[in-house]
Amino acid sequence: MGIMSGLARIVGRGVPEQKAASEQKSISLTDPEAFPLFGVVPVASGVTVTAQSAMRVPAVRRAVSLIAESVATLPFKTYHADKETAKDHPSYGLVHDWSNDWTSAKDFREQLTTDALLRGHGFAQVARNSEGKPVFLLRMDPAAVDVETDDFGEPSYRIRLKNGGETILPHHDVLHIHAGGGASPISHAREAIGLAVASEQHLAGFFKNGGRPSGVIRHPEKLDADTLKKLTGSWFNTHGGEQAGKTAILDEGMEFQEIALKLADAEFSEVRREQVREVARAFGVPPALLYETSRATWSNFEQSHRDFITNTLRPWIGRWEAAYTRVLLSPEERSRFYIEAITNDIMSADLASRATFYSQFRSTGVLSINEIRALENLPPVPGGDTRENPFTTTGAAPAPKSEDQPTNE
Repeated sequence: MGIMSGLARIVGRGVPEQKAASEQKSISLTDPEAFPLFGVVPVASGVTVTAQSAMRVPAVRRAVSLIAESVATLPFKTYHADKETAKDHPSYGLVHDWSNDWTSAKDFREQLTTDALLRGHGFAQVARNSEGKPVFLLRMDPAAVDVETDDFGEPSYRIRLKNGGETILPHHDVLHIHAGGGASPISHAREAIGLAVASEQHLAGFFKNGGRPSGVIRHPEKLDADTLKKLTGSWFNTHGGEQAGKTAILDEGMEFQEIALKLADAEFSEVRREQVREVARAFGVPPALLYETSRATWSNFEQSHRDFITNTLRPWIGRWEAAYTRVLLSPEERSRFYIEAITNDIMSADLASRATFYSQFRSTGVLSINEIRALENLPPVPGGDTRENPFTTTGAAPAPKSEDQPTNE
């Protein structure tokens, strides 16, 4: 939606149909009614939440970096259908080593995942050589890309260039990573993030004034406006901010009465903890991984890591595998090659249970050694397709009989 058409929609809100277009009011780009056009929408707490302001909330920054960095550090490889790595395929270097001459594959995934988390979408152009093979990937600013679909749902991408022009790229030339539902978690959790910002600002102001509650100065006589103004200014200059806690000297019969309000009464700490949990819910990250450990124990902290891998990372890994496959492998190649992330590192905390699983399935003949190696993204080994129990079957020749061993002859 363009700015002018968006303005027309805003102007038309609440205007009776019988009114002519000339009677519609006009608004400026600084009018609050125009803010939604630019993704700037104040929330109920009075705070304007954008991608930049949200990242100033420590819980949001931690959630974004945790997801983006975890996805980035996973090795991605291109494989042949038989599980052998396809290092000779043009896509291998782009997903495993360097996406372009100045951006490693890890940094590239971190950039696009961060774009998707903050703005809902991450985009990169695929540059190809004269043979149509991919040679490098270039990140594009999500604000400069519009996704358009035809009647059959096939997407194309309209790119606004820095020189003012536009170009349209087909779907197989744009690597597209999107957040769940195509909307950033920040847009869904705008109110929760706004409340977190507002509570932090309020708490900062509280401590800026010395961490002391407000009070009332009582004077036995009625004072005029000028005297009140001078008295207020003198009090705050002497006992506000860094001067808080100094001994106060009151004259003319004045008394200072402190209002009985304590930090614990307002439950600021619990409010801030709850906002961390709200941010965790929005990003699908266990609160313990955002260092909100008020309810964490040793067992559920370990479970939090498993939940993060299963419920948070796996969907992002799946999106990356599909996005890489769509633009780096032609439809004809997809039956012979595939691109996959190696998740051994993030599953290392659960190695004991995996080893037990493999051992039991191997001993009962459910899996062969090559099938287990395939689950671990390892190539097959000769003779590894048999299903004999390795704990009872050695395949060795019978031991020779000793000379003093009795015989039945």
